[in-house]
Amino acid sequence: MSLFHLFLVALIQGLTEFLPISSSGHLILLPNLTGLDDQGQVIDVAVHVGTLGAVILYFWADVKDAAAGSLRLIRGKVDTRGAFLALCLVIATIPVILFGLILKLMGWDDLLRSTAVIGWTMLIFGIVLYWADQSGAQTRTAQQWTLKHALIMGLWQAIALIPGTSRSGITITAGRYLGYDRESAARLAMLMSIPTIIASGALLGGEVIATADAQAARDGAIAAVFAFLAALAALIFMMRLLRSVSFTPYVIYRVILGLILLGIAYS
Repeated sequence: MSLFHLFLVALIQGLTEFLPISSSGHLILLPNLTGLDDQGQVIDVAVHVGTLGAVILYFWADVKDAAAGSLRLIRGKVDTRGAFLALCLVIATIPVILFGLILKLMGWDDLLRSTAVIGWTMLIFGIVLYWADQSGAQTRTAQQWTLKHALIMGLWQAIALIPGTSRSGITITAGRYLGYDRESAARLAMLMSIPTIIASGALLGGEVIATADAQAARDGAIAAVFAFLAALAALIFMMRLLRSVSFTPYVIYRVILGLILLGIAYS
């Protein structure tokens, strides 16, 4: 792959992974609309590793607590904030792993990668995000996360396996529906992305290791660095913006893009 192509893929993945506008949808659209070659699984895994590094760095305090709590959770103890956070993250991740395995084993994942599907999901779930953001209460904070709400948000997250839905967008929508304030809904959505990205990487990791060569490894490393920088910038931008602005700008973008894609798909 050319350096420009690597940069473009990494930039799209980095900027859209955590903004509620669907990274998978944009990455599928790149070859569909431009004629560029599909980047392949090696680059897919690499850019996800880059975005994973960005979210871990940005939310390091929470990640450190959850990591320490995981050790206590393994020993059957849920007696610290970190252990409870780790348990919530485990529960929130189970639905997307199960549904992801079902889609892959049934071969349905490739059937959902069309421009029409992405157009509809962009439009529909953009409107759902607007509804939840405007009508949801803002009475809960991330510190009040419960096991029940972790499961509910996890079930919503599984819907994001449909390209164009947006993993961060649908989990933020669920958080706002459940009454979490905007910053807390985004924080929980970002933390939920960590085990999800790890699980996704592990699912593809074996295939990538078996097929990657030295050139692919070099391209992957470059893409990971670009994606890390883009994702970190996107996280900083969104979390600061949420202190004064709602999710409406992202909704407007989703609706406009969804309508354009539907026009292209059905023309």
